[in-house]
Amino acid sequence: MAKLDYYEILGVPRDAIEADIKKAYRQKAKELHPDRNPEDRKRAEEEFKQVAEAYEVLSDSQKRAQYDRYGHAGPDQGFTFGDTDLRRARDAYREFGFGGFDNLFDLFFRQGAPQGASPRARGFAGESIEYRLRITLEDAAHGTKMTLTVPRLVACSVCSGSGMEPGSKKHACSACKGHGQIEHRQQSFLGSFVNVRTCPECGGQGEIVEKPCPRCHGHARVKEKSKISISVPAGVDMGSRLRLRDQGNAGIEGGPNGDLFILIEIIAHPQFRRDGRDILSTISASYPQAALGSKLKVPTLWGEETLSIPAGTQPGSEFRLRGKGMPSVHGMNGKGDHIVEVSVDVPTKLTSKQRQALEELAKALDPTR
Repeated sequence: MAKLDYYEILGVPRDAIEADIKKAYRQKAKELHPDRNPEDRKRAEEEFKQVAEAYEVLSDSQKRAQYDRYGHAGPDQGFTFGDTDLRRARDAYREFGFGGFDNLFDLFFRQGAPQGASPRARGFAGESIEYRLRITLEDAAHGTKMTLTVPRLVACSVCSGSGMEPGSKKHACSACKGHGQIEHRQQSFLGSFVNVRTCPECGGQGEIVEKPCPRCHGHARVKEKSKISISVPAGVDMGSRLRLRDQGNAGIEGGPNGDLFILIEIIAHPQFRRDGRDILSTISASYPQAALGSKLKVPTLWGEETLSIPAGTQPGSEFRLRGKGMPSVHGMNGKGDHIVEVSVDVPTKLTSKQRQALEELAKALDPTR
């Protein structure tokens, strides 16, 4: 399942200072308190776990630097929310003065935080990969489901990921005697030095394949274009990163798969501009419409709306269509607004009748003309 960016979870920019991160965490924690979500308690529990995890990473300078560089995967293939992290999030929550804290955390983390990642399986983990996905602003507003064609490394179907021709075997490397490393001892007047390097014969495996697989040539993986179905949540923005666990490159010899990160890019819209959760657009009105007041048809992401402008509307006046903007990516607090700027059309060509009418109007407005 796609995992959202920590900055988006807290609703802060990537350059947010520590105080802003703490403030955002406090606000989110309030919103997700069980007393405020009696009819949707399960959703609140799950979202609170995400908020607590995001705060734990972004409030720690080292973890934040690691996350900014590597994303969710990190150099060690993921962040584990453990007991120490839970205590830090709990202390921060208590610091804000919220009541019933211990009961709240007991509720949200009934099974207890994990004690750490499970022991790593024998073999090598697959690499995480990134895919840039371009979507329309309408898709970002409504959410969308689609199937992607993603180039990635998968386990070879001929050798089942072993790298060996079926029926063949491996034997211990004679160069390193199965250790995968070779030691070189050197003597100097300061004493004896040992230089350890990866065995060049077996590449550090400690074993040599008798007959490499004819399809993957002993690499255990082959490049393939995979069909992957994803759901893009409503409200995503430019630069949002979605994480699909285990959908990256295949691991080797039983190692875990890497993850697939979807980087969202939004195609520029011909009419609308986005400002956070608000949508901005411009609509034209004729001079009589602006002067006398009128009803204008305004296109929005959610269909056409009728906007009533009052008499005497000036060029550049802005009107707000509430709830017609972008939804929150977390599904909370409704939608933003659609802000419409009214421009007044000035005709460039006039018929003689139109010119006469305007001249009469000008005289009526300014008798001294």
